[in-house]
Amino acid sequence: MPTRLTSVDTVHKEGSWLFTASDGSEQTEVTVLPCDDGVTAWVNRCTHEAQRLDRGGDIGAIIRDGGVVCPKHGSVFDACEGGCENGPADGSTLWTVDISVNRGDIFLTDEDYEFVHEGGIEDDDGPASSSHLQF
Repeated sequence: MPTRLTSVDTVHKEGSWLFTASDGSEQTEVTVLPCDDGVTAWVNRCTHEAQRLDRGGDIGAIIRDGGVVCPKHGSVFDACEGGCENGPADGSTLWTVDISVNRGDIFLTDEDYEFVHEGGIEDDDGPASSSHLQF
């Protein structure tokens, strides 16, 4: 049975929404991002290095011109399609997580994941670099 995550309005208002899911053997962070009038969900990792795109809490994800920015090297992934056309992640695509929307509510429908809790896995060390990207 699909699990209700949050609402489309919440994601659009906050800019992103982070949750933790399990595939039965390990936990994975998933970020839900605004996309046009709807939302999309992606595994919360840059494809270049295992850097968190959405840092949760008051920081969330850095969104610029419809793309989510990797805070370590600045690669920008299209929030709707997941593809990247710049930086070290150029040519790669984020890993999708299946969700659905019903009457403004977002549901986890991916058969590979089970909802664990809202927020990240609790290892918020930030990006592992000396990057000073700010927007």
